[in-house]
Amino acid sequence: MREILGRRRRLLSPHDDGRPELIGAALTYATQWQWPVLPGAAADPRARSRCACPDPECTVPGAHPFDPGLLAATTDGRMVRWWWANRPAAPIVLATGGAAPCAVSLPALPAARALAALDRAGMRLGPVVASPHRWALLVRPYSMEQLGELLYAKDFVPGSLRFHGEGGYLALPPSETGAGAVRWERAPRPGSAAPWVPDVEAVVDAVVDVLTRTGVSAPEL
Repeated sequence: MREILGRRRRLLSPHDDGRPELIGAALTYATQWQWPVLPGAAADPRARSRCACPDPECTVPGAHPFDPGLLAATTDGRMVRWWWANRPAAPIVLATGGAAPCAVSLPALPAARALAALDRAGMRLGPVVASPHRWALLVRPYSMEQLGELLYAKDFVPGSLRFHGEGGYLALPPSETGAGAVRWERAPRPGSAAPWVPDVEAVVDAVVDVLTRTGVSAPEL
């Protein structure tokens, strides 16, 4: 998914009620874990199911970059502090790929069932980000060529799977988006080091196998 372009405008006033845990989390991601982040567009305060960006048909309300654009994502603590000082309620958006984790996401109900099956199988998973409608499993950075080869080798890949790779993004906890709160379903272990994440091959293989073997319906949401 790419940046949504549009005319520049202030999306949130610096006088909006802020959430101090947002800037604390953003600083942890950026300065301790070296994950490039930026403030998201935020939900429209007049109707939270809509986005504050100019696109009336926005499919990820409040959960995408807009102003600044995705290329502005940074690990600079000073920039992160400035952004959230001026937009204290803005969602935290991770620019996936590069040195940052990528992600594989799927609808929430199939994701919950898949995680339970993977736990029973003893598979080690990294952090899992959950929103009301979709869960995202964080994985190591991968290239588009690597992903293409992985998917080409499979007989079937559920259409509901989404891949957040280079040039993509993902809202991180404790953001509030148009779809609702973003939280950790599997939280990173406390500490200063960046969380461990598995290879994309292991996650895709396991998730596709579980969804196929169990017959779990994963609608294309």
